[in-house]
Amino acid sequence: MTPTDPSIHVLILAGGAGTRFWPASRAARPKQLLPLLGGEALLAATARRVLPLCARGGRAGWERVWIATGQHLVAPTRAALPEVSERRLLVEPAPRNTAPCIGWAAATVARDDPEAVVVVLPSDHHIADVPRFLEALGAAVASAQGGAITTIGIRPTHPETGFGYIEVEEAAGAEGATPAAPRRVRRFVEKPSRERAAEFVASGRFLWNAGMFIFRAGDMLAAIRAHLPALAAGLDEIDRAAALGPGAEAEAVLRVFPGLPAISIDHGVMEHVAGLAVVPGDFGWSDVGSWQSAWELADKDERGNSAPAGSVLIDAHGNHVVDLRARAAPDDRRVIALVGVEGLVVVETDDALLIVPRERAQEVKHAVDELKARGRGRHT
Repeated sequence: MTPTDPSIHVLILAGGAGTRFWPASRAARPKQLLPLLGGEALLAATARRVLPLCARGGRAGWERVWIATGQHLVAPTRAALPEVSERRLLVEPAPRNTAPCIGWAAATVARDDPEAVVVVLPSDHHIADVPRFLEALGAAVASAQGGAITTIGIRPTHPETGFGYIEVEEAAGAEGATPAAPRRVRRFVEKPSRERAAEFVASGRFLWNAGMFIFRAGDMLAAIRAHLPALAAGLDEIDRAAALGPGAEAEAVLRVFPGLPAISIDHGVMEHVAGLAVVPGDFGWSDVGSWQSAWELADKDERGNSAPAGSVLIDAHGNHVVDLRARAAPDDRRVIALVGVEGLVVVETDDALLIVPRERAQEVKHAVDELKARGRGRHT
């Protein structure tokens, strides 16, 4: 199967609360809607880099891009990605984790073509080498077309404790080999201790779980029926309503979806499927998980600072400065000056200022929790 096969659909998961990137991200403006790495929002970047996978003939491929999001995020999602039609938005009336929305997408696509391949991607990741990413996706699509529910695993570069791991039957192969042949999955492993993570990396048989899944729509529905029968029953009810028309389908989604099992696709399906395959990936992947990782990916000066043009940096090293204030004109910017400081994250918005050591960037969510406890939810 070639990457331009017309039976390929892409589902982008675009929910989330966005606490790790406060004060830039808020409940109504989570991480995927922000231009954290410059340029466009992460969601828009995700969609554009996979368009070659969906395109056919001379069309742009947008009709095969689906976005799963929450009701409160519909307007900003459409603003960030106006190319995706309203008919391709799967609006969840209640958050139920990833298995229900992936199952809903598979069922929707399968009404027209149960043999269609669905590629599920997170909306908020960064890919440095897009051609190699598309090659890995092409290998995963071919694997899925052959009947194997497939995922893409990232070759680990260090013993990371913040990711889940995928163990393969044999070593994942040398870094740089592309496109990589699919490997048979032995098991999924939850986030490990640092000691176990070091053992995983040294063994060569473990990959990071990046939350990318590729499958034929009918195969995923069969797996859900086998391992999540309550979810399958709910999807069947929505399908029956869809046959009566869009209005009946919308009513059924509002009524049925909030009662579906709240479980991830990893726990609900992937950990139980026989014959699961994984394509090892090596294409400069990052989950952009904190202000620390945003600094790592940003352009920096010779002293390791990333800061807006015009900032004053004196004897400052390794700082990440972000100015997200609204302003009427390009030169209407408050001057930001750092003197004699190192390793800070400084983020300014119209109603908040964050200053935190880069090494403690993961703790930003505690500020969000404290604001909520003080009844200042409008700032979160």
